[in-house]
Amino acid sequence: MLNLNTIEQEVQRQMEILKTGAAEIIPEEELKEKIRKSIVEKKPLLVKLGLDPTAPDIHLGHTVPLQKMRQFQDLGHQAIIVIGDFTGRIGDPSGRSETRKPLTEEELLRNAETYKEQIFKILDPEKTRIEFNSTWLRKLNLEDTIKLAAHCTVARMLERDDFAKRYAEEKPISIHEFFYPLMQGYDSVALDSDVELGGTDQKFNLLMGRSLQKDFGQAPQVALMTPILEGLDGVQKMSKSLGNYIGVYESPREMFGKTMSIPDELMIRYLELVTKVPLTEIRRLEKGLQQGTVHPRDLKMRLGMEIVKIYHGEEQAKQAKDEFIKMFQKKEAPDEMPDLILSELGFDPNFEIELVLLLASSKLAPSKGEARRLIEQGGVRINDKKITDISAVYKFTEGDILKVGKRKFARIKY
Repeated sequence: MLNLNTIEQEVQRQMEILKTGAAEIIPEEELKEKIRKSIVEKKPLLVKLGLDPTAPDIHLGHTVPLQKMRQFQDLGHQAIIVIGDFTGRIGDPSGRSETRKPLTEEELLRNAETYKEQIFKILDPEKTRIEFNSTWLRKLNLEDTIKLAAHCTVARMLERDDFAKRYAEEKPISIHEFFYPLMQGYDSVALDSDVELGGTDQKFNLLMGRSLQKDFGQAPQVALMTPILEGLDGVQKMSKSLGNYIGVYESPREMFGKTMSIPDELMIRYLELVTKVPLTEIRRLEKGLQQGTVHPRDLKMRLGMEIVKIYHGEEQAKQAKDEFIKMFQKKEAPDEMPDLILSELGFDPNFEIELVLLLASSKLAPSKGEARRLIEQGGVRINDKKITDISAVYKFTEGDILKVGKRKFARIKY
């Protein structure tokens, strides 16, 4: 039997790990008590994280609560991933300025399968339960749903920032959107969860779970919120629409290169939130950075390696690092790069080709306007010669190397 000192030491150890990188824990003392009880009773906590499969792939910002879930797993607790195949049809209104367009069942299930593949890059599949919330939500009849709605007032719903803002701006709020937090909260009742994870934008939904559990006679869950990850610009939250993201399906080269572009002041934060580096090691690196014994460039390369390793393996991570050094420190082109076949794009290689048109047609630039901007800013090179004339035309030879931006290379083929 464990003595009190041993129990308290283990509680403190777990709390130190779980608090690192957490934005808010409500309430923190309850989490301590739940961990203490878990140790004494040798019963793992049930830790829930809900994912609505509303998009087919995820970026590093989405993985922050998954990394926290992995910490719970490593501490011996039970991870439960709730795939919101039912709530996904409503669409989470969190942070929305308008009603979401509902997805079809086929779209949700297809996205869910992709999600499952991606989350197991982080979580231990042997220690993860996957649940679909349609399992219990489909069973609710109209009477059950009305009774569920009676647990929350309209006034409380309008306390949500997004609803309050839309109401003040006289933008439509559909009644069905009020059911999203209720149903996410009911997920916690159905699972009798001890802890629920989510980003800070999920605070209202997580606290709804606590409230409903109390009403249903259960011990209320602890809400542990993780911060919203800043993107590559270091200012805005990571977002595909803003283009400041690292996607978990991106190539090792792209993933490593993007990591090397983040601001130095975010390195420790990224290590804490999106890697598996132990806390003691992060603190050692942080101290070394402050004392000048760890060079920021070396730490950023370590960060790039750690991120790529999670999604592509150690060998690919080493290769991505070596390639980055070759490309940017030694100013050499990579050995492997895609071929840009002029004839397939409709260009006659016997004639000069307008560079702006080639960049847009080959998708090396998303549009002609972006191609012009890249050229004007000196971001386009042919055989390492900078091109700055937006009206430039060029007669290419097979084997010419076209470089666009910092990381895009293509070899010209006829």
